[in-house]
Amino acid sequence: MTASRSTGSAPDLTIGVVGPHDLVERVMLMGHGPTPVPSRLVAAAYRDEQEAADKVVRLGAGVDVCLFASPVPYDFARKAGVLTMPATYVPLNGAALQGALLRAALDERFDPAKVSIDVLARAEVEEAYSEVSLGTEHVHLREEAAGPGTLAAFHERLWRRGTTTVAMTCVHATAERMEMAGVPTIRVRPTGAAIRSSLQTAALLGAHHRLEESQLVVILVDVPTLRETPRRVTPRYWRDELKLTLHRTLLQEAHRMNASVWPVDDHSYLVTATRGSVTTSTEGFRTPPFVEKVREELGLAIEVGIGMGRTAHEAETHARAALARSQSSQRAQGFALDRDGRALVPAPRTPPRSQPQPKPKGLEILARLADKLDQEGAGRGSGADSQPLIVDAENAGRMLGVTPRTARRLLRTLVEEGLAWPLPPNRTPQPGRPRQLYRLIVEKLGPKAAS
Repeated sequence: MTASRSTGSAPDLTIGVVGPHDLVERVMLMGHGPTPVPSRLVAAAYRDEQEAADKVVRLGAGVDVCLFASPVPYDFARKAGVLTMPATYVPLNGAALQGALLRAALDERFDPAKVSIDVLARAEVEEAYSEVSLGTEHVHLREEAAGPGTLAAFHERLWRRGTTTVAMTCVHATAERMEMAGVPTIRVRPTGAAIRSSLQTAALLGAHHRLEESQLVVILVDVPTLRETPRRVTPRYWRDELKLTLHRTLLQEAHRMNASVWPVDDHSYLVTATRGSVTTSTEGFRTPPFVEKVREELGLAIEVGIGMGRTAHEAETHARAALARSQSSQRAQGFALDRDGRALVPAPRTPPRSQPQPKPKGLEILARLADKLDQEGAGRGSGADSQPLIVDAENAGRMLGVTPRTARRLLRTLVEEGLAWPLPPNRTPQPGRPRQLYRLIVEKLGPKAAS
């Protein structure tokens, strides 16, 4: 069931309406009125408030914002953690509660001063009663939302004891249970004014979210291994090969987030995207993009800074500031700055349990070669200024205690497992097979081994 404006143009927003059938139908019928942004309404009706979370999941990415028919389904969906989009609800306090009190006063069987009320806060109930000059001494409240059966038991117990004359509930399924049990029941229903106001609020929330999601984001990717220093001068072929491989990996990942990649200099890249796409790929700015993929594919450690801004220049400035902050703190969080230059540090999350992955058989060979080269002092520094480890079949065979032929086969195994790169053969005037060099990717042994 859908409803949309007949404005001559396609609606800009889609609002999912979640609630019991009668209230959803009422909201849909009132959805033809004017809202700040043209909107299309999509119905997601349930029979029980505990189905609200499932209805939100079914709506999925097809809606920009959710409007709940009351605070009860909203609370169930929020606690289930399924609200990945903006959401609001139609309030049931104030005029809605006073309407229920009026219906009770018009029925001679009921005393509006002796009732039981669920879900609504005490302050809201006291305010509504004071405005109609009624006391709350004999009004029984259950403020916490609960399942329909629990709420129905609360109302029925009070009524059967003669403590109350009628039950006032905000929960559709609870009302149905009490009516079947013969307990006098009045549902607290939203007013038309509250529905119209909530529709406008939902449209504004959705429009703001759309603007925020389309905000420009600049990502700076820096590769410390590619930085030239006086103590580290790497072979040009190796640098060019690494840059091409890294650029290809970044392009593949950027394509998944509809982003663009450009090289900035010899050791950094600039990626432009939208906030919405980056939010998805970073789990809401909880994990920096590209870092894990590049480490897995190439065995390289990269540094990332994300910036947002009102202009491309401002976003890039914030990205550089975020990168500098990340480099100085060495922390995964705080790698992104919003358009006002404030660090985006999301709430901590529990990392998912990962199944232990079998180690490639080449890791043992790589570790032995790295240890031997360290012991022999292969002209290797430490930290960020370390030289790459380069061997050939003859040296590798000597260090591993095998023949050059066997060492050549083991080195090819390292290449197949992504633990080494073949470098161009050295051209010498002597006849015979040219010397084949291999660059060992010791970064894949972990930070300790690579340091």
